[in-house]
Amino acid sequence: MTIEVGSQAPDFQLKDNHGRTVRLSEFHGEKNVVLVFYPFAFTGVCTGELCALRDELPRFENEGTQLLAVSNDSIHTLRVFAEQEGLEYPLLSDFWPHGETSRAYGVFDEDKGCAVRGTFVIDKAGVVRWSVVNGLPDARDLNDYVKALEAL
Repeated sequence: MTIEVGSQAPDFQLKDNHGRTVRLSEFHGEKNVVLVFYPFAFTGVCTGELCALRDELPRFENEGTQLLAVSNDSIHTLRVFAEQEGLEYPLLSDFWPHGETSRAYGVFDEDKGCAVRGTFVIDKAGVVRWSVVNGLPDARDLNDYVKALEAL
């Protein structure tokens, strides 16, 4: 079951594509967070979505907002993917324990072994203020993220 708007966002601790530990709670009181779950690096729809975020990065990573993208790929896969696509925001690995964070947010597809396309806008207090969850083949609209951030 997907975490509901108005709920406290589950904290997590994941490694990014450079091996650094990132905790959601480190942004509390400092920044809103756009948390984007995606199935796999190097796949068509995922690459398109993450490159679209790259192309609009100042809207999602700035003084008041941090973008975090999460997949169930290893940090090594994410490092190569980020380098190949020029992604300069954190790509977090929910590889092991496999899907633990994706499950906490209710976006892990047990049959496929990966996260579906879930996005959560989390305010500075750590509360989920907006979310959208799409199936594996369905890309999300970045303009919806912008509207949700503007409403905070």
